[in-house]
Amino acid sequence: MTRYLPPVVLVVLALLPLGLKDPYLLNALITGGIFTIGAISLNLLLGYTGQLSLGHIAFFGIGAYASALTALGFDVGLFGDVRVIHEGWHPFIGFLVAIVVSGFFGYVVGRLSFRVRGAYFVIVTICFAEVVRLVALNWIELTQGPLALTSIPQMKLGFPGLGELTLRTKVQNYYLMLGVATLAYLVVARLVHSRFGRAMRGLKENEQLAMSVGVNATKTLTVAATFSAAIAGAAGSLYAHYFRIIDPDVFLFAYTVTMVIMVVSGGKGALAGPVIGGLIFGTLPVALRPYMAPEAQWIVYGAVLILILFLMPRGIAPYVDDWFAARRARRAHGAAPAAKPQLEGQR
Repeated sequence: MTRYLPPVVLVVLALLPLGLKDPYLLNALITGGIFTIGAISLNLLLGYTGQLSLGHIAFFGIGAYASALTALGFDVGLFGDVRVIHEGWHPFIGFLVAIVVSGFFGYVVGRLSFRVRGAYFVIVTICFAEVVRLVALNWIELTQGPLALTSIPQMKLGFPGLGELTLRTKVQNYYLMLGVATLAYLVVARLVHSRFGRAMRGLKENEQLAMSVGVNATKTLTVAATFSAAIAGAAGSLYAHYFRIIDPDVFLFAYTVTMVIMVVSGGKGALAGPVIGGLIFGTLPVALRPYMAPEAQWIVYGAVLILILFLMPRGIAPYVDDWFAARRARRAHGAAPAAKPQLEGQR
């Protein structure tokens, strides 16, 4: 991508609600944006370390439950007569708790599972997501199980000396989502362009060579998993406070697949990749819904994905990068002959 394209896209997205009057479409953009944040977090693992996490939705769901329970409060028994009673806190504190708790679980999973690689790591992440789903389903005293956590408070933002703003409207929640997505993008960009990012890419390209020059593979991958899980937890928190109801279905495997599709179609290992993939596959179902049956929608959804990967195997963002690079190269070669006669005349 060119240097100016991300700011232009951000400006367009910021102005979009001003001309969008349909609340249904705005709701679709918010939902798609929340899962795009999850895709940005997954791209940090899949795109820059080469580690595929098919249980990534676990961190999203942990963030949703952690934020909701922090805001709602709970009274749960642990051992015998020991009970833990928590009064509800401010929803924004729940948002921060979601980031910390999800990041902690990302660290634990990374610390334990990055001793293995490849298919073994994929299996570990899937098993972890299933265990977390079963805990949410069966620990009814804490999570309400299949009855769901309801009446989750709407997100609130406090301003010292100016009072407090409760985000009730879709436009307000849209800008909150956009702000968190932008922050997540900048955090990932900062990590990728740092020394830590070079270590991640080195492990992806040639792990043995990277380790031979002093890169600690387990530590690097664990830190990447921690940041990735924390960002996914932030997305889960937004999901919980926007929809105000969550149940164990938040851990559905299909949500992880959606994030993987966003990353791969947009271009894994490209900062803009999950954003482009999120814009396409987050809004495509909504665009198709008025015109065709659900079965036909999924056929078109799959056909578009296959077409993108067939024409642009590395994803949309790398393809656009290559197109701009080729165009600059053609301009450079086209300007060279015009300068050559002058140089020859000077000789």
